[in-house]
Amino acid sequence: DEMAERFITLVDDLSYAKTFYPQSKATRWINGIAAGIYLNIYKNKKEKYSKLLLFWKYELPFLFKKYHKILLFTFLLFTLFVCIGVFGSIKEEGFIRSVLGDGYVDMTEENIAKGDPFGVYKSDSPFYMFVRIAINNIFVAFLMAIGGMVAGVATMYFMWSNGLMLGCFQYMFFAKGLGIKSVMVIWIHGTLEILAIVIAATAGFIIANSILFPGTYSRLISLKNGLKDALKVMLVLVPVFITAAFFESYVTHLMSNTYDKESNAGIPVWFSATILAVSLSFILWYFVIYPIRLHKRKV
Repeated sequence: DEMAERFITLVDDLSYAKTFYPQSKATRWINGIAAGIYLNIYKNKKEKYSKLLLFWKYELPFLFKKYHKILLFTFLLFTLFVCIGVFGSIKEEGFIRSVLGDGYVDMTEENIAKGDPFGVYKSDSPFYMFVRIAINNIFVAFLMAIGGMVAGVATMYFMWSNGLMLGCFQYMFFAKGLGIKSVMVIWIHGTLEILAIVIAATAGFIIANSILFPGTYSRLISLKNGLKDALKVMLVLVPVFITAAFFESYVTHLMSNTYDKESNAGIPVWFSATILAVSLSFILWYFVIYPIRLHKRKV
């Protein structure tokens, strides 16, 4: 009863503070106390939805809204690295080989000469590709996140190498007149995969930010909070990487046949465009638009 009475008093104080001192630190302080008491009062209340559903529907989107500035910074930085890869490929003939390696470039040029530019996606069995790609992408993503422990330097290095490779890889197809075709085939899985890599790098910068700018917290407490938030971000990326691996192993595997001169098999281009659009819409909605809407509704 005493806790409930305190809660009512605090809510009155919070209402007054938000009205006359909305930007005050005292307002945030009162809000934090009220929130803590609220959780204690209602922690045993039976919820309409399961905790897992609430985690995906509310907790994660609010978390993403909190780090939107870091997400934007990461996206712009990665885009810059991709552009450097494209620019280097245009200016220096040997730049692509220095980034992608002679073996990969020779194989791709040989496939293009044979009229099978995306033959690399037919080299293994779909299931083997699925397992290998999913494990590799999740492993790389966690490396990018953990890279934040060294002030984000390792995270930036992984972004640099991946951005350069993407820029060189994509330019190689555009230079051969296969730009649009490569987008319709490769970005079936690339949309989810590349954007998930950017979000994984964001998790790394969240950790780095907690170390470099602890604010009013001790550096240790700030790091713990940053690690906890970064882990939540990585959890949501695991199903995204698995879905991207499925698309690459099965859908891209079949779609690559569409441009094989010796075969008319494959998935129609309109279906590829639909997957690409839905994938992009999902990332934009769940990680950007929906968190903003939830935040506005809460405010």
